[in-house]
Amino acid sequence: MDYVYILRCRDGSLYTGYTTDISRRVKEHNQGTGSKYTRSRLPVECVYTEELVTRSEALKREAAIKKLTHQQKEILIASAKG
Repeated sequence: MDYVYILRCRDGSLYTGYTTDISRRVKEHNQGTGSKYTRSRLPVECVYTEELVTRSEALKREAAIKKLTHQQKEILIASAKG
């Protein structure tokens, strides 16, 4: 499966990404090898995941989420928690 995820960084910022393995990817981010953006904002916590059927769908969804404002992303995260 393919996943889109949102990480909350130490400074409160949000990072959106795509992966096929959530736990591996979060571990990479927390080891400082995940992305340049998160490297200086460790530790990170995965606060949102969305499972999609194809890589294409996941990448399109990632792009759509990245266009959201911080507040809109917070609403998305809150709605997923119930």
